[in-house]
Amino acid sequence: MTTIAHAAVLHAQDAPFTFEDVTLDDIRPDELLVRVAATGLCHTDLAVQHGHIPAPFPFVLGHEGAGTIEQVGAAVTGYAVGDKVAVSFASCGHCTNCLTGREAYCRNFMALNFGGAREDGSATITATDGSPVHGSFFGQSSFASHLIVEARNAVKLPADTDVELAGPLGCGVQTGAGTVLNSLDVPAGSAVIVTGTGAVGLSAIMGARVAGATTIIAVDILPERLAFASKLGATHTVNSKDEDAVARILEITGGVGADYAVDTTAVPAVVETLVAATAFGAKIALVGVPKPDTSIPLGAISGSGKTFVGAIEGDAVPQKFIPELLALYAAGRFPFDELITKYPFAEIEQAIADTQSGKAVKAVLVMS
Repeated sequence: MTTIAHAAVLHAQDAPFTFEDVTLDDIRPDELLVRVAATGLCHTDLAVQHGHIPAPFPFVLGHEGAGTIEQVGAAVTGYAVGDKVAVSFASCGHCTNCLTGREAYCRNFMALNFGGAREDGSATITATDGSPVHGSFFGQSSFASHLIVEARNAVKLPADTDVELAGPLGCGVQTGAGTVLNSLDVPAGSAVIVTGTGAVGLSAIMGARVAGATTIIAVDILPERLAFASKLGATHTVNSKDEDAVARILEITGGVGADYAVDTTAVPAVVETLVAATAFGAKIALVGVPKPDTSIPLGAISGSGKTFVGAIEGDAVPQKFIPELLALYAAGRFPFDELITKYPFAEIEQAIADTQSGKAVKAVLVMS
């Protein structure tokens, strides 16, 4: 049975979101219909809005959804109507990488997450007049009252989970924490640099604390964000606007530099700072979304003696990693809720403005 959903639709690059009723397709045997309780607003959504990531229009974005299951496909096991779920990125489950537990590097990742349709090309969303609307953004399109997701890309949550907080675990938070804990596999006692203290960077800082890193250096140009980073686990902060970041990091690390670094900015000058401020043999993870045609000099990489990791989704297997993050949260070791500012879904443009100004670290849109 089709479902009418209320959605924020993006009709063109740099256009505002418009609220419209749309029609969701019948779910297939391997899918779930989820009533969305809340969804995070991510910089990736804004990158699509502003053309930094190519995408078809009109499009229902949103990829940090969480809510309650309303329908369960006939072939689905392990889920029931009424279960709380978070929804993460889409993966096919049958390519070489998926079959070896590397779903974040699914060979079909780009098509499944940005193509606007199911893997077979069919639509999950149409306008109420029958005209095309692209959906399946990250396998979900959660800027809507309801979403369709393949069961393999949903994560069952404990019954006592605050579902309005859970959405960001599906992308931004797991990307930051997972990059440290999985992609870089930072050992206890290490020194870690994190450039950029948005939701991903602050999640990386919390992940570094969980990993047992003893020197955690946050780099940004906003004093209030650096203060927040200290609260969440940074042992040192560097305001790169007011001081020589490389010199300060080398001073903090006894002149040798850090062995691990995470960049969330995708700003070439910042990446070059990390190259200069890390030790010979260091590992540097790049997780920011760059603007088109962004580049860094080859000399910053060639001969640097450093490993660069283009980390995706923190190398997470969401069905395993998200419950681990929730367990850490329950134990008081991963306070990701402190990143979140809630907004009514109708105030999406205000949430975007506050995200872009830095007023909100992680905006979460709550459905009425």
